[in-house]
Order: sequence, then C-alpha cells, then structure tokens
Amino acid sequence: MKDFKEKLSLVPTKPGSYQMKNKDGVIIYVGKAKNLQRRLRSYFTRTVTGKTKMLVDDIDDFEYIVTSSELESLILEITLIKKYDPKYNILLTDDKTYPYIELTNDKYPILKVVRNVKRKKNKNYLYGPYPNVGAARKTVNMINRIYPLRKCDKLKKELCLYYHINECLGYCCKNIEKETIDNMKKEIISFLKGDSKIIVSKIEKEMTRASNNLNYERALELKNMLDDINITLRKQQIDLNDNYNFDLINYYYDNNYLAIEIFFIRKGLLFGRHNEIVSSLGDINNEIIEYLVKFYDKGILPKEIVISDDLDGKLISDFFDIKVTVPKKGKLKRLVDLARDNAKEQMDLEKETLKRDDNERIGALKELEQLLGIKDLHRMESFDNSHLFGTFYVGGMVVFDDFLPNKNLYRKYKISLDVKDDLSAMKEVLYRRYFKTIMNELYKPDLIVMDGGELQVKVAKEILDDLNLYIPIIGLVKDDKHRTSYIINDKLEILDVKRDSKLFLFLTRIQDEVHRYAITYHRNIKSKGALSSVLDVVPGIGEVRRKELLKKFGSLKRIREANIDELEKILGKDLSIKLKDYLNEIE
Repeated sequence: MKDFKEKLSLVPTKPGSYQMKNKDGVIIYVGKAKNLQRRLRSYFTRTVTGKTKMLVDDIDDFEYIVTSSELESLILEITLIKKYDPKYNILLTDDKTYPYIELTNDKYPILKVVRNVKRKKNKNYLYGPYPNVGAARKTVNMINRIYPLRKCDKLKKELCLYYHINECLGYCCKNIEKETIDNMKKEIISFLKGDSKIIVSKIEKEMTRASNNLNYERALELKNMLDDINITLRKQQIDLNDNYNFDLINYYYDNNYLAIEIFFIRKGLLFGRHNEIVSSLGDINNEIIEYLVKFYDKGILPKEIVISDDLDGKLISDFFDIKVTVPKKGKLKRLVDLARDNAKEQMDLEKETLKRDDNERIGALKELEQLLGIKDLHRMESFDNSHLFGTFYVGGMVVFDDFLPNKNLYRKYKISLDVKDDLSAMKEVLYRRYFKTIMNELYKPDLIVMDGGELQVKVAKEILDDLNLYIPIIGLVKDDKHRTSYIINDKLEILDVKRDSKLFLFLTRIQDEVHRYAITYHRNIKSKGALSSVLDVVPGIGEVRRKELLKKFGSLKRIREANIDELEKILGKDLSIKLKDYLNEIE
C-alpha cells in the first residue's frame, strides 16, 4: 500500500466525491463524504478486512471533487458510478426485474403481466411490484376468466375461441358499449387496489349457479379461485390503514456484509418483499442509497419510502424527490423493526455460505494470478458466437468481476452479413469491443477468457496486437463431448489446473454462461419468426427501419420480390443489396 500521508494532509474538510484508482489509472471505486479528509483518511489509518482490504490493496492513487453540499456530492457520485461502473461499488447480484400487472388504457383494455415498466410511455394502469411472478400470473388469469376483456394484442377479423367460451365480448366484430367496459375496468382496478368484495361476490354467485346446474367441475374451479383470494389477502394483511402505499426499507450489517430488506406495501397490504446480501465497505448510508438508485432504476419509484432512524432520511428524500418517513413508534415502527429482523434472519441463513463462496473465489483468483504471473486480477471478459440458418452470426460478451457475473456489462453483437465462419465472427466482435474500449477510454478487463482452444486464442491475440493493446488471454479447450478439457495461456501453453479444483469450476462457469448468453440471443431472435429474425440481426437495420419494412412488405416473400429501388427508399442502396443477397442465399 502506498503512503498517502502528505497527499491526505492537503485534502479539504468539505463535502465532495472521491475516486480511487488502480495502478493503470482506472477508477475502481467512487464514494462521497460530508468531510472528504476524514473519510479518505479512514481507508488508510484503520484496520480493514474483507472487501475494504481488497480495495485498499488495489489503490494506487485517488482524486476528489469538492461540492457545495452533501446532496451535490451524492448526485456527482451516482453520475460517476454510472459512467465508470467501478468494480468495488455495490453490485446487484440479483438482477431480476419484478413484474407488474398492467391494465391498458385502450378503447378495449387488456390485462397482462409486464416487466420493463420504465420503457412504457403510455398511461396504462400499473399495479405491483409482485415479487412472486406466479402470484401475478395467477391473479391475471383469474381476472381474465371472470371478466371478458380483450385477449388478443391486435383485433382479429373474426370471432375467436375466447368469445365462444364467454371470456371475451368479441371486440373485433361486436359494438360494445363504453359503459360496459368502464364498469369492468372500475371493478378490476378496485380489486387490484385490495378491495376484493365485488369479485368475491361475483365468484360466489357464479359458483352457486354452477352448482344448481349440476356443473360441479365449474363450481369446484370457482371455489378454488375463492380460496386463492382469501389465502392471498390473509397473507398480505398487516393491519395498516388501507390508504398506505409505500416501500419500507431496513438493513442488517455484520462483518463486511450488508443485508437489505424491502417491503412493498400497497393499500395497506404487503404485496411482497425483496432481500439481498451484498459485500460492504462499511459506509452503510452511502451504500444503501447507491443500492436503491440501482434497484429503482429497474422499476417504478414509490411515492413514499419508510426507513429506520439511523438512515439519512433527508438525503434520500432530497435525492429521489419523494416523501421519506422515519417512524418512532406505532405500527409503522414495528413494521420497520420486522424488516430488520427479516434482514438479520436472511444474514444468519446465508452468511457462512457467502463467506465460504468469497474465500473460494478469492483463492481461485490468487491461484490464477500465480499461474499467469499477473497481479490484481479482477475483471474477466468472455466471448462466444452463434448463427442463424447456418451462416447468419450473432455474438455475445459476458463480464465477471472476481468470478461473479456483472450482467449490467453483458453485450450482444450483430455481425456483418459477409461473415461466414466462427473465427471471422469472433474477429469482428473482438475488434469492435476493444476498438471501442480504446476510443472511449473504457475499463479494459484484466483477462480475456476465450471459449475455445488455440485458434480462438490466436485470433484474440491477433486483434489485440493490431490495436496495440495488451490483455492476458486464456482459452478453455473442449473435448469431443463439448466439455472443458484443459486450459491454455496466450503462449498456447497448457496451464496446470486440476479438473476438480475450484479454479477449474469457476472458469467453466464463465464458459457455460457466455455460451448460454449467445445461444439465448440467437433463440430469442428466432422465436420472433423468420422475417423478424433476419431483420433483427442485420447490422444497420434498427427498430425504426425494421418497423418500416414490416409495415411496407409484411413478409420475407414480399421483400425477396421487391426490387432494389423499393428497398432503397427505406434502407439505402448498399444495405438493400446486402439484404437481397442474403435472402437469396437462405431461400
């Protein structure tokens, strides 16, 4: 560790954001402080363990920016984190987005389960989040059985099965009164807000009717629906005022680990909970705010947050521009304490496993550093490609920090139409990735992990040499059964790694993940249908052009029949020629 005594003496005691750098000048951690000097001194004058020790050992220099307030320092910190994605800042290991139930605000509404709600620009009704996606789907299916809402995304030209089984009013062919639709929407919204009386009454009446008609199968189905509602609401009820809508946040910290617990309260009901345990540097307030920024970046920010009194409510309120409540007594205080108890329970269950996993990962990193003769190995990038119709290639890149996947940095690549083989595809992806790294001064990895043997390693080394860039490379060589057999370095030497070692296991996980990622990209494209498959992966055809082609031609057959002049109006001449040539090849 370098001696920063003289530099620390010059740091002001004002608020600001600081940036830690490694020996390559890369920002590895961004933080903020009310008192920059006190905070920076704490890293180098006290005994540190765990993640903090790893950070301090990796620090070669630091910089800071003075701000006029703590809020400004927080805004600056979050901006820099988003820009540089430093490896020691909070990483959300649980990257899932929670589903919401959406009732569209169309003339003929649809009820469905949705994710990626931030991308939606319309004014639909959203309810959630639902941590249990199964419960959300069951609720939607139940409501769709009871209310004859529109079921198809686009209106058909004739009545479908849903109309004949009384689960749709036939919006495609029938003239449905607005009052009928508005009444359905009103009752559904009431139920999704927690008032089950109307729907329960409907089910009970339908159940009685089915029983009287000796339709016992239908009666039993309705009874099961009723039981589901009663059980769900009973589990959710936490004895609060039915106007309460907020997220409640608490935590438990223990020996370099931070357990964060979030309760989702809607209309006085506990919709669900989210919990996660992350490695911590011990700056609790700062890390929880950073965590919340990343967490709510994937979903909808509530109108109110309830927190414990040891968190900085004013800073959270100012940053998110929402109401923050810090209860001192009563039901809310007991709920805050319950959230802490849940966080502690989760910590007690997982702490030993986390410690063991961390020790195994760190041990494997040290072993790999010794084998390769390098220091400070943390970030690894791995590549694989897949193809459509035997020739059309797509590529994928995954990123691992200390053998943990960093899914925010995964990337997909559309590959040129001219590429006809794996090595050419890999060359294009590697060149694009590391040319961009140089031009945009992005964080380069400490190691490249190639999914393959000598040829793949040679290709990677060739591209890096062309870019005058040095990054260590290893290749994971597969046997005849497509399983990892042994590992080579960039000199094509076999590394002495035992097949039953943790290092071999961690490297194999990277290989499996990049293969899964590339294949999934390929499959997702194919699942959209033949026309969409081609258009989605053609470089130069983005969302706007794809929609224009689909609108104008509607099928592969019609695009093949179109002449260059017709395509040129949308794609331009060069891209039109390439697309026509490719479509002729796969015909």
